[in-house]
Amino acid sequence: MAPPFFWLVFPAVKAIVYDRYGPPEVLRVADVPKPEPKAGEVLVKVRAAAVTRADAATRNANRTSGRAISMISRLVSGVRGPRQPILGTDFAGEVAALGEAVTEFKVGDAVFGSTGFRFGSWAECVTVPASGRIALKPESLSFEQAAPITDGGLYAQCLTLAHIQPNQRVLVYGASGAIGTAGLQLARSFGAEVTAVCGTKNLELMKSLGADHVIDYQHEDFTRNGQTYDVIFDAVGKHSFSRCKSSLKPGGAYVATDGFANLGLTLWTRSFGDRKVIFDVPPRFTKDQVLLLKRLIDEGRYVAVIDRVYPMDDVINAVRYVETEQKVGNVVLTIP
Repeated sequence: MAPPFFWLVFPAVKAIVYDRYGPPEVLRVADVPKPEPKAGEVLVKVRAAAVTRADAATRNANRTSGRAISMISRLVSGVRGPRQPILGTDFAGEVAALGEAVTEFKVGDAVFGSTGFRFGSWAECVTVPASGRIALKPESLSFEQAAPITDGGLYAQCLTLAHIQPNQRVLVYGASGAIGTAGLQLARSFGAEVTAVCGTKNLELMKSLGADHVIDYQHEDFTRNGQTYDVIFDAVGKHSFSRCKSSLKPGGAYVATDGFANLGLTLWTRSFGDRKVIFDVPPRFTKDQVLLLKRLIDEGRYVAVIDRVYPMDDVINAVRYVETEQKVGNVVLTIP
């Protein structure tokens, strides 16, 4: 801990921190130095932040994915311990200060966005490049409603690589999660005929989000019903190209969000076969993608589905719930 006089020299803010990899209990609320915006950055006073699978996986060094993936995770995040002690990528809040040469925003602007793998949004303040993944918050949304927009909303934009055309048939597997609910709505915005696959309790939600057809995976296997699709979007990483291949039309695409085996399949199917695998690794998130989500929200064609909201000091329970893999849409932390 810093000596008592430290905070007299460097103003402090509250943040959720961790200094070792492990279960949710390694997280705690602590005082950290208040960040200062550099040239081209804005300081955001965070009002709400999303709790995501990426946060959970980074916190435990991807231990559940096997030793090889865990080692890769540590090479990125820190071999012996996390280099960045504050997790959180997706946020909403108010601009509190501007770095030099920032003209796009002004102090007091309500904004939302993503820090990406810089993390840092589980705190009262975070710095973000003004030219990065940040935009003015849709006026119709509260901070809690805006905070998770970029989680599923950015990851689901790998669907653009499939070049979906109006009236094409798109199936979204795992359609009730953060990425799935986003993918369903994005596919609809492209003019596709969308089939959502989810559990029984979420069928009506899928219809309310615009799904043309719904399949209850607890009672029906879409790979055996004889239907074929132009695009199959695996939003939860629990299917495979081999299982889905017979359900793809010739020239169709299996779009994956997880599983490093799909990287090799992406390269292989570019040259062989008439059905492709698309796996965007590493994902390339841009400001334009954030602005697309804002436009769709303003037009009433997109909403970030929220399952539960927790206060900042209840982060351990929030993370535990995310790790059950039973959440519908997004989980949000409110920052006091």
